[in-house]
Amino acid sequence: MAFDPITAALDIGGKLIDRLLPDKSANDAAKAALVQMQLNGELAQIQGQIQTNIAEAANAHVFVSGWRPYIGWICGTGLGYEFLLRPILTFTAGLLHSAVVAPNIDMGDLIILLTGMLGFGAMRSFDKAKDTDNGH
Repeated sequence: MAFDPITAALDIGGKLIDRLLPDKSANDAAKAALVQMQLNGELAQIQGQIQTNIAEAANAHVFVSGWRPYIGWICGTGLGYEFLLRPILTFTAGLLHSAVVAPNIDMGDLIILLTGMLGFGAMRSFDKAKDTDNGH
């Protein structure tokens, strides 16, 4: 079951279509219309978020416009540490026969934060909706 109300409503709509329209072609057409409604809603939501992002970025107050760069620097620092600094520290500790181990960062949480900031999830959905991903 979906956690957001839009997806939950679409899931219920799909189940209703299955029960009410036993004809395969009518069923498929109704489900396609339901998916199109979902995509239109998602695209409108993405466009609204883009407008919010532009307004936030233009704001003169650092607590409004500065949070994205702050999170970006945290993500960049975390990635730099995990992929550059930690392996170098681990290699150096091995050369020095040290038992000290550089702690690792939970990359799952960091990648979720980074991809959300960069909008990768939305762009993938957009590519799939427009059938422009070409299998890549």
